[in-house]
Order: sequence, then C-alpha cells, then structure tokens
Amino acid sequence: MKAVLLVRDRIVYSDDAFSEIVVWQLPQPLPGSHHGYKYRLALVARGICLLRYDNEAGKGDHRHGPQGESRYRFGSLEQLFADFERDVRGVLDEDSDA
Repeated sequence: MKAVLLVRDRIVYSDDAFSEIVVWQLPQPLPGSHHGYKYRLALVARGICLLRYDNEAGKGDHRHGPQGESRYRFGSLEQLFADFERDVRGVLDEDSDA
C-alpha cells in the first residue's frame, strides 16, 4: 500500500482567514507517531499561521498555538478535527480582526 490522500480541504472564515486541512493515510506510522496518518491542519489569518496541528517524522504529534508548541495526544481523526475546530474558534475569538 502507498500513501493515500484522505482529506484536502480549505475552510474560508473571512477575506483574510482560512483553515487548510490535509490528511494522508500511510502504509505504516511515521517515527514518533503510533497511528497510520500524516496530517497538517493550519489556521492562517492575514498571511500568518496562528494555529497548526501536525506530525513530522521523528517529532510525532504536536500542536503550534498562541502559547507555543506542545505535544498532542492523537486518539482518532474525529477527535483531531474536533480539537482543531475548538482551538480555531478560540483563536479567532481572541483575534477578532480575522
């Protein structure tokens, strides 16, 4: 099996704010992750990435947010999407110009 693109989506919130969601299913987990997905979920406003969930080989699952980088405990894609959506709402509420 080779990598399969599962999701590639852009959600527009305003003229200068959007989320981009990309998820691949992998034949085996990346080093540092225990699941078979490679993902990148990002919130961008005015050309600046305000929030990002991703996993990189060797680094594992993590989140970049207003308070810096932190580990992320991946449970399922559904939980990943729900956590990201919750954080997007929080960041957009704080950054009301977006």
